[in-house]
Amino acid sequence: MNKKLTRPTLTTARVAKPDGVSSPPTGERAPRLASGPRARAAIDSAARLKREKVRNEALTKAVTNADLIKTESSVEDSSQKRFAGRRSTRGSVGGAGGDSSQTWHQSRHPTNTSANQSTHQSSTPVTETNFRDKYQKTYAKPTSAKRSATTDKPTSAPPPKPRSARSPNSKDFRPALPRAVVASLAATNESEATKDRQAPHEDGSVRLSKLMSLQGIASRREADAWIAKGWVKVDGKVISELGSRILPTQKITIERVAELEQQSRITILLNKPVGYVSGQAEDGHVPASTLFVGENQWSDDDSATEYFPMQAKGLAPAGRLDIDSIGLIVFTQDGRIAKQLIGEYSDVEKEYLVRVAGSLANADLQLLNHGLSLDGEALRPARVDWQNEDQLRFVLREGKKRQIRRMCELVGLTVLGLKRVRIGKVMLGNLPLGKWRYLGADESFV
Repeated sequence: MNKKLTRPTLTTARVAKPDGVSSPPTGERAPRLASGPRARAAIDSAARLKREKVRNEALTKAVTNADLIKTESSVEDSSQKRFAGRRSTRGSVGGAGGDSSQTWHQSRHPTNTSANQSTHQSSTPVTETNFRDKYQKTYAKPTSAKRSATTDKPTSAPPPKPRSARSPNSKDFRPALPRAVVASLAATNESEATKDRQAPHEDGSVRLSKLMSLQGIASRREADAWIAKGWVKVDGKVISELGSRILPTQKITIERVAELEQQSRITILLNKPVGYVSGQAEDGHVPASTLFVGENQWSDDDSATEYFPMQAKGLAPAGRLDIDSIGLIVFTQDGRIAKQLIGEYSDVEKEYLVRVAGSLANADLQLLNHGLSLDGEALRPARVDWQNEDQLRFVLREGKKRQIRRMCELVGLTVLGLKRVRIGKVMLGNLPLGKWRYLGADESFV
C-alpha cells in the first residue's frame, strides 16, 4: 500500500514562543526568512550603526587620554618649578642671584611660559580632527630655530665642511686621471718591475720560460703551462718548478705531448672585407672573426685540417687591419706565430697595394721611404714605389695605427683604397674576399 509523501512547509509550522509571548492564532503563517533588497538594506543599516558606535567609543577614549596628558603636563610643570627653586637656592648660595638661575631655567624649558600654559588650559572643545594638533604639538622636538630664539647663547652658523681635493670648487683641485692613463702607468710600472725581476743573475742564468720564448720553442704562457705539467726537460732532467733559472747554454727539450698540443693549434688566413674590424666589436661594427664559419671556408683549401666550430676558441688576430682596408689578416691560436708577427722585436715584412689621389714629387717619395715621424717617433725605413699611375706599393716592418693613410696625408696624398697582399713569406694569392683558409703545414711567415 503506497502512501503519498508530503513535504512539510512553513505554512503549518508553529514557532515556539517563550512564556508571556502570545503565539499566532491557529492557521496563521509563520514569519519567513529575511531575503530580498529590503532585508539587505536593513542588515547594512545595522552594520553602519555598529561601526558608528565603535568610532564614538574610540573618540571618547581619545578624549579621556587627552585629559590624562593634561594632568601629566600639570604634574611635570609643578616638578619643574620645584627643581627651579632648588637651582635658584643653589645659585644664591654660590653667590649668583636666584633670578638669573630661574631665567636660565625658563630659557632652557620653554614649557613654563605663559603662552604654553595657555595652550594646555585652552577651553576649545576637543574633536577628532584637532586632537592631534592640540595635544601632541606641545611635546614635539623643538627645531633649531626655536632653540636659538630661546637660548641666551649667541647663534652662529656651523663651520663650513672642508672641501675635497676632488671638488672643482677647491683651491687644491686635482682632476682625476683618465682610466686609460692610469692603466698605462700601471702597465709601465709592472713591466719595469718585471724587467727588474727577470734581470740576469751574476752567473748569467735566466728564467726558463723566457729562454724558451727567445728560442722560439713556445710563448711564455705556454712555457709556464708546460713547466707546471712537467713537459719540459733541461739537459734531460724534468723541470716542474715555475720561475726556475738556467744557463743559456743548457739544452731544452719538450715532451711529445707538448709538441702534439702545439701542432693541434690552428692558424687561418682571411681576406677581410671593408666594414669589419680586426679585434673586438666597436661602435657597432662586426669583428672579422665572425667570418670564421664553415660556409666561408675557401673551396680550394687543400689543408688536411678539418673544420669544427670549437676551433674558434682562443683564435685571436695577430696584427690589425683598419675597417676601411681589405686584404690578408691572420688569426692564430699559436703563441709562437703571434710573437713573430706582433712581438716587440718583430721584423716581419707586410706588403700593401695603395690606390691614391694627388701628385707626388720625388722628394716626397723619398720621405715616404724614410724620414717621416708619427706620434713624435721616427718611422722605420720602408720601401715605397709606384706600381702604376695611381697605385703605390708599400713594404713596412712595423704597424702603427692607420700608418699608411697618415703617411700619405703628410705628403699631400689621399688614400682611395688599401689592400694587404703579403705577410712575411705568406701571400694572399687567389683567396676570395670574405673567405678564409688554414695555414699549410709547409708555410711559414719567417
